[in-house]
Amino acid sequence: MTSDFEILPAIDLRGGRVVRLEQGDFARETAFSDDPVAVAVEFADAGAGWLHVVDLDGARSGVPAHRAVIGAIVAAVGGRVAVEVAGGLRDAAAVDLALGTGAARVVVGTAALADPGFVARLVHEHGQRRIAVAIDVRDGRALGHGWALGAEGPDVVDAIGSLAAIGVKTFEVTAIERDGLLGGPDLALYEQLVRLNLGRIVASAGVATFGDVAALRAIGCAGAIIGRALYDGRLSIEEALRA
Repeated sequence: MTSDFEILPAIDLRGGRVVRLEQGDFARETAFSDDPVAVAVEFADAGAGWLHVVDLDGARSGVPAHRAVIGAIVAAVGGRVAVEVAGGLRDAAAVDLALGTGAARVVVGTAALADPGFVARLVHEHGQRRIAVAIDVRDGRALGHGWALGAEGPDVVDAIGSLAAIGVKTFEVTAIERDGLLGGPDLALYEQLVRLNLGRIVASAGVATFGDVAALRAIGCAGAIIGRALYDGRLSIEEALRA
């Protein structure tokens, strides 16, 4: 179902619809579909091995808002595709419920930065393969809280170092300034983090072409999350897999 380099089509949920934001700004939203399950099935039919499903409302409020939709996605494609879930997973109960849908992995962001011990407990309970941490980067700092302007966070290298020390092995890193803009990934950032050799780095934001995917793989990233490029038709699942 999976390969060494993961291609993860993104399904971002807001108000029950599939949307994309620019640089995490909820005021700069483009809606692509009112049927998230149909989108998931389309990606599965195209050969995707993973889906990256984000509850944007949950990320903003801290309380998951799309559990039923996520459960329906897993029920529709879970036999063929590994589904990971992100957004608003800030306590053990929320993580348990997300994994209870049949999701293969959850991605914890804000709570991981605020309380690394919380993530250590999750890794101990569920295993390293089922827990990833979102590292969302602006100006070299790792941010949570839905990327709110004015939010402060630790240095990204320090954040990854402290989380790796407690057992986290998969880091999904978003260069916020590139998110949703199709301008190419921040290769310098990802190469810096790969060279730390502290875990698997999955790149997000800016991926728009076959060459972008190939470049991320070449520098040692473990995967790429792809969003707007797929919805705009600039890149297909098949092309991404070939890269």
